[in-house]
Amino acid sequence: MDKKFTYKDAGVDIEAGDQLVVGIKNMTKNMPKKNMLGGLGGFGGAYELLGYKNPVLVSGTDGVGTKLKLAFMLDKHDTVGIDLVAMCVNDIITGGALPLFFLDYFATGKLKLDQAESVISGIVEGCKQADCVLLGGETAEMPDFYADGEYDLAGFTVGVVEKEDIIDGREIKVGDIVIGVPSTGVHSNGFSMVRKIFNEKELAGVAEELLVPTRIYVKDLRPIIKNKLANGFAHITGGGLTGNIPRVLPGGLDVVLEKEKISHLDIFKTMQEKAGIEESDMFRVFNMGIGMVIIAEKDNVNRILSFISDAKVIGEVILGDGKVILK
Repeated sequence: MDKKFTYKDAGVDIEAGDQLVVGIKNMTKNMPKKNMLGGLGGFGGAYELLGYKNPVLVSGTDGVGTKLKLAFMLDKHDTVGIDLVAMCVNDIITGGALPLFFLDYFATGKLKLDQAESVISGIVEGCKQADCVLLGGETAEMPDFYADGEYDLAGFTVGVVEKEDIIDGREIKVGDIVIGVPSTGVHSNGFSMVRKIFNEKELAGVAEELLVPTRIYVKDLRPIIKNKLANGFAHITGGGLTGNIPRVLPGGLDVVLEKEKISHLDIFKTMQEKAGIEESDMFRVFNMGIGMVIIAEKDNVNRILSFISDAKVIGEVILGDGKVILK
């Protein structure tokens, strides 16, 4: 009798997928399972919400984008999972919501266990940094859909905030101070532009620096949120400093940023000089060294700075029409 055709013959290795699940369970066995009902590997993740009077759930989703191309280039996959968590939890915390749990989606053409486990190890580390539970995920093996050795990632998080404690920027007013919390580099935005600035050889030379994972700001902002010290937060992602800060401003206000107080990391200087990019475009695309912005009343500034040792004042709020002015 001829050999039977199997799913593995079609390019999908069920056994490898099962082994990955076992590996993930091992990686997460020492993680706190607060409020998590059941374990990994089921059809859905259950999380019990306790201790809130009037909870509002805040959700976010994101990916890592073409930064993954650098991971493929260096065959280094243990940091992009941190990026994945960061891009999601840093978004929801801007509303005052602390992340409860995270889920991931990992899709590839052919599952390579070592590679996948390396990616997941970064996700586990990111969840630890964000103090949230890795509640579940999905691994999709899709032959012929992705180039050999390549994959894509998506992440999903849910956080919670008491309704009366939501931070939405409506309390921001003239005279409020803008505080910048440093980034660890380019983070996970603007890489389509980065990959055009450097040729392949040059990119290989700076790839290690560019792969430094996105800073997770949850633990930085937790005491700020708990003590109700901020009127608004802005996560500096795609759109840069000048594109993201206006998203939190109420009508009739501008923000003035003092450029000399913003730490321009060397990588940004290198890209600007090499490609001849206008300064305004750099600030519109990249974080320029500031990954999170806090807007607060002047009386709260010193207390905020005492909680976040590397934060610094970078500007103030003035009357205007919803833009960022670079001074």
